[in-house]
Amino acid sequence: MKTIKRILFSSLFIAFIFLTGCYSFGSDQDSDKVQVVATTTMLTDLLKEIGGEHVDVTGLMSAGVDPHLYKASARDVIYMQSADVVAYNGLELEGKMGEIFQGLEEQKKTVIALEDGLNEEDVLSAGEGSTSTDPHIWFDVSLWGKSALEVSKGLISADPENEISYQKNLESYLLELEELDQYVTNRVNEIPEDDRVLVTAHDAFSYFGEGYGFNVIGLQGLNTNAEAGTGDISQLADYIVDNGIKAIFIESSVPTRTIESLQAATKAKGFEVEIGGELYSDSLGDKENDSETYIKTVKSNVDTIVDALK
Repeated sequence: MKTIKRILFSSLFIAFIFLTGCYSFGSDQDSDKVQVVATTTMLTDLLKEIGGEHVDVTGLMSAGVDPHLYKASARDVIYMQSADVVAYNGLELEGKMGEIFQGLEEQKKTVIALEDGLNEEDVLSAGEGSTSTDPHIWFDVSLWGKSALEVSKGLISADPENEISYQKNLESYLLELEELDQYVTNRVNEIPEDDRVLVTAHDAFSYFGEGYGFNVIGLQGLNTNAEAGTGDISQLADYIVDNGIKAIFIESSVPTRTIESLQAATKAKGFEVEIGGELYSDSLGDKENDSETYIKTVKSNVDTIVDALK
């Protein structure tokens, strides 16, 4: 079966090349640099931080794109086939791209999977009784540090001549993450412990809750492809009313209608809950909102949460 998949993958790639013409990866990029392709915006930022001047990074997904639903295009496959290094999150985040990554690994390309840098105890379950895992590891800053280490290992493997530079970049970035972790902790401490309840559109923030002491409730499941039913909305509305929750939050990568329906349901029960703002969940923000990097996005999220709940 694996052989068949490999043959199919190679055949598709050849067909893409034929259909799109002779393609040179990064024709406008420095050919002396390591050519890297990353899936999510979080990973793209991380690879730029660790790779520094020695890499050119192409991100497949732009700000606001939902990786759960993302399907690789023919051009995406060409980018990955032509790159020196391909990096992805794993833990089924890019669920529709799994066979592509498998094909790349079988062709002995340097592939960085962030899931490989985590211990079993680091990874949260998708829910009680579920055999799936929660892929949203970037919401715990300490786990993102482990991801940075995994990225550095992959870059050193692909480009050992610049090992010292990658190590220095890693050390510098880990110090920045320590400062970020302290920033998040200090801001969270502004909220009374009993008020640390985070209600969002989908179950993306469990790692944040685990790391910083929040009870996190997502209206939808881990995968944004799932839809919340009227029963789910009514049940959560009852919880909000009974516990006097101050604010609920929309997400940048998820349609606002479910949270707006939840707000309407609580109002129908005689309770006013505010929409506390928009959180970046499965994607980083953008330059326009000063949230285009991982560190800026994390700060933006915690500021939005604390300002609404304290």
